[in-house]
Amino acid sequence: MEDRDSLLQALHQTRARTLALIDSLPDDKLMVPYHPGVNPPLWEMGHAAFFYEVFILAELDGKPSYDPAMDDLWDSFHIDHRDRWQPGLFPGREATRHYFNVVYDRIEERIRTEPLSDRALYLYRYAIYHQNMHIESMIWCRQTVGYEPPPGTRLSLPAAAEGNPEPENLGDAEIPAGTYLIGMPGDSPDFARHDFAFDNEKPRFEKHLDSFRISRTLVSNAEFLAFVEDGGYERRDLWSFGGRKWLDTEVDLALVEGHDEPVMRRPRHPLYWRRRDGQWQERVFDQWQPLPRAHPVTHVSYWEAEAYCNWAGRRLPTEFEWEAAALGNRPGAAFRRFPWGDEPHPERVDMDGHYLAQQPVAAMPEGDGPFGCRQMLGTVWEWTTTQFLPYDGFCVDIYPYMSTLQFGDHKVTKGGSCATSSLLIRGTYRQAYLPQRNDVYTGFRTCAL
Repeated sequence: MEDRDSLLQALHQTRARTLALIDSLPDDKLMVPYHPGVNPPLWEMGHAAFFYEVFILAELDGKPSYDPAMDDLWDSFHIDHRDRWQPGLFPGREATRHYFNVVYDRIEERIRTEPLSDRALYLYRYAIYHQNMHIESMIWCRQTVGYEPPPGTRLSLPAAAEGNPEPENLGDAEIPAGTYLIGMPGDSPDFARHDFAFDNEKPRFEKHLDSFRISRTLVSNAEFLAFVEDGGYERRDLWSFGGRKWLDTEVDLALVEGHDEPVMRRPRHPLYWRRRDGQWQERVFDQWQPLPRAHPVTHVSYWEAEAYCNWAGRRLPTEFEWEAAALGNRPGAAFRRFPWGDEPHPERVDMDGHYLAQQPVAAMPEGDGPFGCRQMLGTVWEWTTTQFLPYDGFCVDIYPYMSTLQFGDHKVTKGGSCATSSLLIRGTYRQAYLPQRNDVYTGFRTCAL
């Protein structure tokens, strides 16, 4: 059965990627330095196995957990974030790996042998996609703490910076006024059998938009560097109230010319940039390289994106404008889940930890959307001006914390990133990040005023 085969394929791929991320780290790197945006890799692995136990084995079969004494420790809502670093509180590599594999074997056997009801199909997909979210966070964890790139990457840093060409300017796409379809359908028997969406993507609705112009490419390092070198971080008139508060409270540990040791100071450039010997550089995992001018700017907060737009005389898109530009879905027309159509083609995007945003903004034209916008899936999560709120008719899914805790104070980002799994993403997907987040792979494109 196709559903069964595709589930097993997704499960095997997810299992292999998780194990590779753990097995490629020596013991002394498994307990990463504390950072509010990451988790210890072994905790990520145990939490994923726990999720399968709770939402599949317990929900469908009433089975007790592998080790009830550990349940509260693997449950993200029963253990404070900082407590996940407590020495001796969690089992080590081999015990956690064994737990993970035992649960995976049980899930695989259940998929192979048990009836594949609509409810079971939904829960399998949910748990697999949930784990792929944690695979993404395990990748950005390596960037955050300066570890080597993850296994399976196609990075070639010296070649990426060689010659340092200027970005290709593809200009703006004109998006015509009209009514566009936003989001995914509500649950119906046919949808549940053949498709999946998280609660915050539903139900689909029609949205009238005025015409607008949006950049065909992401903002490049060269474009953002012009803002930096024009004193953009010092010009407080460019920053909103929230942006000025972020500038005044955010502290970077920066390597500054003329100082032998890192200096604590307010941000003056994106998180992983530095100026050394008169040259701008960017840290990509554990290596510094000359700042590639044609590559997209990454690891910028919403406030930085907003200030850049004010400086450039541009603006950020709303999430509805972004989705219309990416997919162009209209009532009565064939529906697109991806910019190029309805069928997945992961080779057309920078996802799955392959290129890790180390390609020019004009690369990968085969992934263009209906209006010629490029890299709208993958590469970076793109900031929009929209607050993360439920759509009208929202109905919470099995895991109420996936969306409801983020409603109101988070911004909507769209499109996925280079670290996002291609199993997970589609053009309707909405990710919520607090506007100060810059440790994840965030970037942006702009609209004309």
